[in-house]
Amino acid sequence: MAILRIYFRVLYLLGSEKPLAVVLILANLALAVAQFAEPVLFGRIIDTLTKSQGDPSAVSWSQMSTLVWLWIGFGLFTIAAAVLVALHADRLSHRRRLVVMAEFFEHVLHLPLGFHSGVHSGRLLKTMLDGSSGMSSVWLSFFREHCASFVALFVLLPATLFLNWRLGALLIALVVIFGGITTFVFRRTEALQGKVETFNTDLAERASDALGNIAIIQSFTRVEAEAVSMRRISDALLKAQMPVLSWWAIAAVATRASATLTILAVFLLGTWLFMRGLATIGEIVTFMNFAGLLVGKLESTVTFANWLFMLAPKLREYFEVLDSQPGVRDEPGASDAGRLTGRVAFDHVTFSYDNRRTAVKDVSFVVEPGETVALVGATGSGKSTTLGLLHRVFDPNGGRILIDGMDIRQMSLVSLRRNIGVVFQEPMLFARSIEENLRVGKPDATEEEIQIALERAQAKDFVARQPDGIKTIVGERGRTLSGGERQRVSIARALLKDPPILIFDEATSALDATTERLLQAALEAATQGRTTFVIAHRLATIRNAHRIFVFEQGEVVETGTFEELVALNGRFAALARAQFMADAVAKEGIV
Repeated sequence: MAILRIYFRVLYLLGSEKPLAVVLILANLALAVAQFAEPVLFGRIIDTLTKSQGDPSAVSWSQMSTLVWLWIGFGLFTIAAAVLVALHADRLSHRRRLVVMAEFFEHVLHLPLGFHSGVHSGRLLKTMLDGSSGMSSVWLSFFREHCASFVALFVLLPATLFLNWRLGALLIALVVIFGGITTFVFRRTEALQGKVETFNTDLAERASDALGNIAIIQSFTRVEAEAVSMRRISDALLKAQMPVLSWWAIAAVATRASATLTILAVFLLGTWLFMRGLATIGEIVTFMNFAGLLVGKLESTVTFANWLFMLAPKLREYFEVLDSQPGVRDEPGASDAGRLTGRVAFDHVTFSYDNRRTAVKDVSFVVEPGETVALVGATGSGKSTTLGLLHRVFDPNGGRILIDGMDIRQMSLVSLRRNIGVVFQEPMLFARSIEENLRVGKPDATEEEIQIALERAQAKDFVARQPDGIKTIVGERGRTLSGGERQRVSIARALLKDPPILIFDEATSALDATTERLLQAALEAATQGRTTFVIAHRLATIRNAHRIFVFEQGEVVETGTFEELVALNGRFAALARAQFMADAVAKEGIV
């Protein structure tokens, strides 16, 4: 069954804790043997007393004391071993929970942007927390009790045949019957529980989405609608959960009934065998104790299996994310590129997202160190995709990209991206202090370097006005700052990184005209000596670019300076005329 594959995979993820796990398994084996020995010794004591009932002198105290002390010894060992196993199982499970959570988090951070664009962050957070907590519970329950239960059911239960094969066969038959009933319930509930977990995930995703967009919900008076939507998902969840609960109620009743029926069956068969001289009273007592012990183990195992089936969809979703491989990774033999000078060459580069529609088609150009080039074109023309290929958000399907004459796929991802600073259209700030957001670019930056970066990004004044200055917490996604302020912090972050290659993807789109003019002059000074790529829709901001590449349907259709392209009277000139005409009309309207 798929559930067993998930279970064994969870146990396999013990990692560095495997030596302790082996010790705990051996301790559980010893514990199971001790628990098995207790009823046997007790039965022997009963048989000894029974034989001496007519003649008390037939049994010496030394014989009795040996059996009694052995019985007491196994009982005390069971208690002590259980305590030690539980203690170390607790510590193991908590340590590994934090480790697998960190490993999952790191793995998700390495997955490509294409993966993240298709999966909600709230879903990933829920998957990480549920999966790591679920695995912790599996490890804890396995080493604390279920390992011993499995040994008792699958190893020691058959050993009862050597004590009395008739009573042993009855116990095995009853366990097999009950196991068959449980397996039937498993089969009926597995798919149902998967559907339940889908609703649980939808619930978490919906709540995260709403809380992350609370301003929209309030301003568009969507509070009641969102609350109704959550209630609808909750109702669907409850409706899907009810059949699962009904099946497990049947299993719970069967478990309770099995205890009574098993003990009764052992007593009746034992009595019948005793009357025919095929069993002793001690064996009847032993097997009645076995029945109580094994049914308890079976009940524990069923409860665990019930819980594991409910947990399985969460673990399956966790492993699905964990099995997702980054589309971009270090090639074998990739080397540290060191500090690059910034000569960038695209050599017949082609890329498609879905192998059907080409996003970038046979693009070739060379940008010299220190040169500033601009990419313009309509939305979806391939500008952002082209620059995404430069810092390996994805790899080209054809052609190659060279920096300083070296294919970027031969460089380690870390060293490549260390040489490239990107300012995205969406600032994407952390819910941390301004200083922490800046130090993402350079963790060991000095105070002087931070102030220079802020000044170049035209951010020094507004940062100084914040309640706690550079220590001010900016809230989730930087919500306490205006759009222009967030963008200036992100620009300062890229400048602080001090890379030889800079990419500005509509970096000034959120700024007012006055700040944009000031920032433009500052950026021209800051980008001196750096290879700079600028994606811009406002053509006035790229007038001083060394070259402009005009994109259309993934191809570079025109190349030249601002003046050369206007004089060419082609696609760029048409864009410029339309934009400047619109700006002139807007100004006249304001006047």
